[in-house]
Amino acid sequence: VEIKHGRIAQLAFLGNIFTRAGGHFGGAIDKAGHAFDSYPNGWAAIYGPDAIPVKGAVQIFSFIGLLEIAIMKDMPGFDNEFPGDLRNGTFKSAWDKFDDETKFQKRAIELNNGRAAMMGILGLMVHEQLGGSVPIVGEL
Repeated sequence: VEIKHGRIAQLAFLGNIFTRAGGHFGGAIDKAGHAFDSYPNGWAAIYGPDAIPVKGAVQIFSFIGLLEIAIMKDMPGFDNEFPGDLRNGTFKSAWDKFDDETKFQKRAIELNNGRAAMMGILGLMVHEQLGGSVPIVGEL
């Protein structure tokens, strides 16, 4: 579970920093023509006067649920080497090039980066609710 939470936190932290720096997908997010950058960053995108419409949020969370239930899971019978090994029989050629010590080291690095990202996204969420300015990120 910690591996999964760490991976999600890494994506959340990077996404938060990326959008606050002004990075957004180009084009429209829906058929009505709303641009990706027309929605606020952070918690305000989920809850607030300019938040993503409820139907859009339901689509996002449904997609995440589908990934959780059907795709991103440890499947028995696919020779998964360790907890969190979601390759499920694919992408073996790149991983098999490493010796056991390097594999262990890379898994430890991922675990530590996930722990750091969990603390990082938690800090960004707390600071967003407190308000004020955060170095590098700017006004929240």
